[in-house]
This record gives sequence, structure tokens and C-alpha cells, in this order.
Amino acid sequence: MESNRYNFAKRNLWSGILCGLGIVAFLDETLFHQLLHWHHFYDKSTTEIGLVSDGLFHAFSWFATVGGFFLFADLRRRRGFWPRRWAGGILLGAGIFQLYDGIVQHKLMRIHQIRYVENVIIYDLVWNITAGAMIIAGVILLMQTRRRVRFSKVSNGR
Repeated sequence: MESNRYNFAKRNLWSGILCGLGIVAFLDETLFHQLLHWHHFYDKSTTEIGLVSDGLFHAFSWFATVGGFFLFADLRRRRGFWPRRWAGGILLGAGIFQLYDGIVQHKLMRIHQIRYVENVIIYDLVWNITAGAMIIAGVILLMQTRRRVRFSKVSNGR
């Protein structure tokens, strides 16, 4: 079973990335769009367009999550699930999505802000620093498992 993990290292990573991306997008949409009403996915038009954009964003988050969990189920079935590598993928996917959202969508494209207040920089900093922390934690976990993948390939003569 241990060697099977190494055969599915990339699949564990991609399953985690898709799940992380989908979960953080779902939380963003649920908390900031629906419950707190801080913004819509697309705020440069009418409220109706904003609600439609939220719906499309919500569907995207579920497609990513479901895709990630299909890969997860396949890994479990094949006895190739590697929890630490998968968790690293989740953190990496969540962090990359959040950093992309904070830099590209909030600042470069300006399709919405985190919150419409005078001193939005505080919200931006918390958002992007949290994203960076998730990316760093994910990379650390992945580096730990990457060493094992390399060692396994060397000891198996690959």
C-alpha cells in the first residue's frame, strides 16, 4: 500500500488542488456574497447581474469540488490516497485561488472589492496574507512528500 501512494502522487496533488480551490471559492461565495452581502462576483452592473454572476461562481466552486472528490474517491479505491500530499494540495489550491482573487479580480480587473469601505487596504492585506500563508503551508507539506517520492523512485530503480 505504501508504494501505491508514490504511484499516485500527482493525482493526490490535483485532487487536493481542485478540492481546495472549490472549497475556498464556496466559502467566499457563501460568506461574503450571500451572508454578509459585502459584494457580488461582478459588481460593475445591476444587482440582477451580480446575482447571476454569484450563481455562476457558485456552480464553478461546486464543479471544482466535485471533480476533486471524484479523484479522491478513485485514490481511496486504488489505495493510493496520501493524506499529507492531499492536504498540501488543498492548501495550495485554496491559497492560489484566494491570492488570484485578491490581486487579479480585486485590484487589476476591479470586478469587485472584498468590502466597500474607505480603508479597504486592511481587508486586502488580511485576504492576501492569509492566501500567502496557505500557499506556504501547502508548499511545505508538498516538499516533505516530494522528498519521499524522489526517494521511492531512486530505491525502485526508476
